[in-house]
Amino acid sequence: MTVEGLAALERRWRAVPDRIREEVTAAMEKVANEIVADMKQLAPKDSGALADSIGWTWGDAPEGSMTIGQVDGTEHGARTLTIFAGGADTKRTVRKGGTKHRGGPATGFEYYEQPDFEGDYARFQEFGTRNMPANPFFFPIWRIWKRRVRLRISRAVTRAIKKA
Repeated sequence: MTVEGLAALERRWRAVPDRIREEVTAAMEKVANEIVADMKQLAPKDSGALADSIGWTWGDAPEGSMTIGQVDGTEHGARTLTIFAGGADTKRTVRKGGTKHRGGPATGFEYYEQPDFEGDYARFQEFGTRNMPANPFFFPIWRIWKRRVRLRISRAVTRAIKKA
């Protein structure tokens, strides 16, 4: 006895993982673009370099940039999408200057030179410094979007299974 349509069913079943991957990839790209747009809107616009540094990529973020985090799905055949801000274009040299410290009896104070350091302006804005309050633009947007991202990916999987 032969089951009719078994070959067609097997073909459709083998297509499910590829379709799921395609649907999830498209959903992830769409939501990443929306998250990046929201972050850029909230980012401070002094020179525009900070807002311009916000983006997303498949794989690792540019060196030195701030990321939301990564989920490495490569062992399951999945791709890693990374949302980032900052990096080489937003590096700033911070002049620390010196600090007065109580010194010897002749001077009363001694002046210690502190070395300058290079830091990422994106991190300074997000978390603040001792001389500047925080002006968060990155993690608040991610907290708003986190639940929606999960829902959209789940819907993409469901939609792909129904199509297949």
